[in-house]
Amino acid sequence: MSQEQPKNPLHGIKLEDILIKLEDHLGWKAMGEDVDIRCFTHDPSIKSSLKFLRKTPWAREKVEQLYLDTFHSFVWPSIKK
Repeated sequence: MSQEQPKNPLHGIKLEDILIKLEDHLGWKAMGEDVDIRCFTHDPSIKSSLKFLRKTPWAREKVEQLYLDTFHSFVWPSIKK
């Protein structure tokens, strides 16, 4: 059973899809400047980024916020930039 989340712009979007779209639009360098994590700044790849972000909630929140800022102009009320 899936719950409807009409006000959640991330609902139904996989983390991998977020990374691919950001990388296509911004590139690894800009992503690393916005979210300073090693998997974006040193030999970046989708695979290494997914592995790190799945284990690190604070970094995943920042990447999700970058995605929302870039494509939806949406800011979660509880996440500080």
